[in-house]
Amino acid sequence: MIAWLYFAGGSGEPSTELTTPPLAAETSITASGSTAPIEETVQSNEQTYVIDPAQSVASFEIDEVLRGSPQTVLGTTSELAGQVQVDSSDLATAQFSQVIINARTFETDSDRRNRAIRGPIILNSASDEFELITFDVTSIDGLSGSATAGEAIEFTVSGNLKIKETTNPVTFEVSAAFVDEGTIEGTAETIVRRGDFGLGIPSVPGVADVSEDVVIRLEFVATAV
Repeated sequence: MIAWLYFAGGSGEPSTELTTPPLAAETSITASGSTAPIEETVQSNEQTYVIDPAQSVASFEIDEVLRGSPQTVLGTTSELAGQVQVDSSDLATAQFSQVIINARTFETDSDRRNRAIRGPIILNSASDEFELITFDVTSIDGLSGSATAGEAIEFTVSGNLKIKETTNPVTFEVSAAFVDEGTIEGTAETIVRRGDFGLGIPSVPGVADVSEDVVIRLEFVATAV
């Protein structure tokens, strides 16, 4: 089983470089909850911010018992992409693109675990078909008014999260702030049930009691373009 997981997990190298997904071509979900043509919502003082992967991290956390000792497994990758268009004086007009994470590039503290995660029982991200995790925004709640530099803004973003062949609705709790006119930084976090996405656990000696709950977190820095 261990040898099979080693080879089934592949190398962990991405098949292609991620590119920033566009805002919807014809319509966009705005923070006010409406769906409107982009040309009607874009104002001259709106600014587009693109996630900078060099300063951003997507991660997951899951609890397990390894050789009788409880621990939290942390997997991270800087392979993520997305953008937002926002006017700091009218946050309700904010528009979001799809968010993409390359699941093949998650790394933990164990190469053997990394290969198991990329294998078909868990993420199957060694397969090109399931290499990417995507999140498509359907609604935004609590984003309104204006913001000044350094002010933390808390809101929720709901949408459809696709992992492997399964898509389920999830809601991220977001905290973000304008660092300056050219930079937004923040975090977005949600908890999913691994069984809801068909994420199994390989039968590996020493590993037991893996939790159902998985924390997904984005720590992002987005820069103006």
